[in-house]
Amino acid sequence: MSIMGPSGSGKSTLLYVLGALEPPNEGTVTLDGRDPFKLNESELAIFRNKCVGFVFQDHLLLPQCTVLENVLVPTLVGDSNTRVTERAIELIDQVGLGDRVDHRPAELSGGERQRVSLARALIQQPPLLLCDEPTGNLDRDSADIVASMLFDLHREQNTILVIVTHNTDLAARCSVRFRLNSQRLETVSF
Repeated sequence: MSIMGPSGSGKSTLLYVLGALEPPNEGTVTLDGRDPFKLNESELAIFRNKCVGFVFQDHLLLPQCTVLENVLVPTLVGDSNTRVTERAIELIDQVGLGDRVDHRPAELSGGERQRVSLARALIQQPPLLLCDEPTGNLDRDSADIVASMLFDLHREQNTILVIVTHNTDLAARCSVRFRLNSQRLETVSF
């Protein structure tokens, strides 16, 4: 699903509500039959970590960490999985950065950084993947590469994908499109 609308219309806020980062003013949010806002703080943190993957416009990578370490960050809390490093390397390969595993963010292009953030968002195999302008800071070629990988990985991982974007080409690739106008959701196309 894509969500479009002018700046200030509430697109990012909607993502934060869907991702259990901000509570809704009214109504409920459920994922797999669970309302995250009825969980205590530690349960909510676990819910976000396991059930929601975020890809932000500004990739938010840790500058002192390598590509591999950045992808592994979400796995540092909660249950440890012995196969997690192997999975991280597989995801890094899938986003085309297998030869950059030991590089730090400053050594990567903007498109490469965004691909690292995509791998990081998918490391826990979340059922919900939320993307806030994932191609907004990229040139057209890099944006096309990131968008293609985003949709390919979405299909392979069988996630629910929600993308906030101003990019009409990216939005057109989604099967459901919504437009926010003055914080009111209006269906544009299915």
